[in-house]
Amino acid sequence: MSDEAEFHADRTQEFYLPAVVPAVPPQHGGAEVIEVAAFRGETKFEREVIEKIASAAARSVPGVAELGGDVARFFNSVLDKIGLDKVGDSTRGVWAKVDGADVEITVILVISAGEVVADVTAAVRTVVIEAVERYGLHVSECTVKVDDIRLAEH
Repeated sequence: MSDEAEFHADRTQEFYLPAVVPAVPPQHGGAEVIEVAAFRGETKFEREVIEKIASAAARSVPGVAELGGDVARFFNSVLDKIGLDKVGDSTRGVWAKVDGADVEITVILVISAGEVVADVTAAVRTVVIEAVERYGLHVSECTVKVDDIRLAEH
């Protein structure tokens, strides 16, 4: 028997029990149909929904001047000039990968000059994770990339 398979009282033992509630089909119509209806199917989130939630949360952090990398910001400025200034703004600078209830998020941002990068990125990570997890999802990773710094205009 290997050392890994033995029980050791001095070590922490971890057990994973799935928290699954099996759907119970009703025997007949009536009130029972209402009780088990919540278990008949699943809820899925599209990537764009998560990106909108994360984008709105990231924009609310003081010190975040703008979201998106150089290319995204360039195309946004072109769209602004032709009058389509709101196209793509809701998800720009945020990328999400959704796998069931697990989500990985990447936020690309421009930080305001004079801000402490570690403080701003930590705040962005915190508010993004809290905002997305309010919807019943689990954020397994939230990466914040600082793409540029916005200098004060004189």
